[in-house]
Amino acid sequence: MVIAFHKPYGVLCQFTPDQPGQKTLADFGFPPGVYPVGRLDMDSEGLLLLSDEAGFNNRLLDPKTAHPRTYLAQVEGIPTPDAVARLARGGIAIQDYRTRPCKARLLDPGPDVPPRDPPVRFRQSIPTSWLELQLIEGKNRQVRRMTAAVGFPTLRLIRVRIGQLDGGHLPAGAWEKLGPAEIAGIWRK
Repeated sequence: MVIAFHKPYGVLCQFTPDQPGQKTLADFGFPPGVYPVGRLDMDSEGLLLLSDEAGFNNRLLDPKTAHPRTYLAQVEGIPTPDAVARLARGGIAIQDYRTRPCKARLLDPGPDVPPRDPPVRFRQSIPTSWLELQLIEGKNRQVRRMTAAVGFPTLRLIRVRIGQLDGGHLPAGAWEKLGPAEIAGIWRK
């Protein structure tokens, strides 16, 4: 079984809380035996897969399979063409790791996404803009670290696609079991 879930902001990607009162995957009524495939940090939202299939996680997330994951990042400021090119080129140092090349583009106009609860902080003197990034790897807080490294910190991060599976139709907090055609879409690049 494979489940697509739109993880809301502020939800921990595990079934047991680290602290009392923390929202976790246990709050959403998933069938027993499923586990998250990959992670989204608490500050991120969007498409998360859960599965009860052994090996699904490794098959999907191993960078050797070059499996794409697409993110929308609302950033502080308006990235320059050079900053977008640096993101795409890869080689950005994140701790002891250098990022692989990815697809990156500035979205103008920005995407039509529902507002976040709680809202993103805004500064009247600093505009925000949106980037679309497609990565084949997923280090801890990688997109946030990448955009910060090129001078444009991420304010909001939404994963919208895994392979060709688009999670945009699911409202925050909703999930659905995937059928064979949808599962096949996960594997298409």
